[in-house]
Amino acid sequence: MRFTGSALRATVYVGEHDTWHHKPVFVEIVHRARAAGLAGASVFHGIEGFGGSSVIHTSRLLSLSEDLPVAVVLIDTEERIRGFLPQLDEVVGDGLVTLDVCETLRYTRSEVRR
Repeated sequence: MRFTGSALRATVYVGEHDTWHHKPVFVEIVHRARAAGLAGASVFHGIEGFGGSSVIHTSRLLSLSEDLPVAVVLIDTEERIRGFLPQLDEVVGDGLVTLDVCETLRYTRSEVRR
C-alpha cells in the first residue's frame, strides 16, 4: 500500500566533529527529533565539502580531513518541522539549515506475503 502527502524536509549541514555537551551534534539532533515525535531523521556522512570557511574537507587519502561534512535530514509536516527549529537553534553552532517543501511516498505492506 502506498500513502502520499505533502511534507517539509529540513536538512542540517554540520561537521562530523561538531559537539553539543560532549556528544556529536548530529546524534543530538536525531535523538531530539525522535523525542519530538518527528516522522523521520537520517544522517548522511559526506566524503568532501566546504562551508562558510571555504576550507575543503575531504576523505581522500592524501589529504585526510579532521571534520568531514554531515547532513541530517528531517521529514515531517511543515508545522512539526517549524516547531522543531528552536531545538536546532539550541544545538547547531556553526552550520546551515535548508527547508524544502516535498511530496512523500510511503510504502507499507498491508498483508504478509508468502
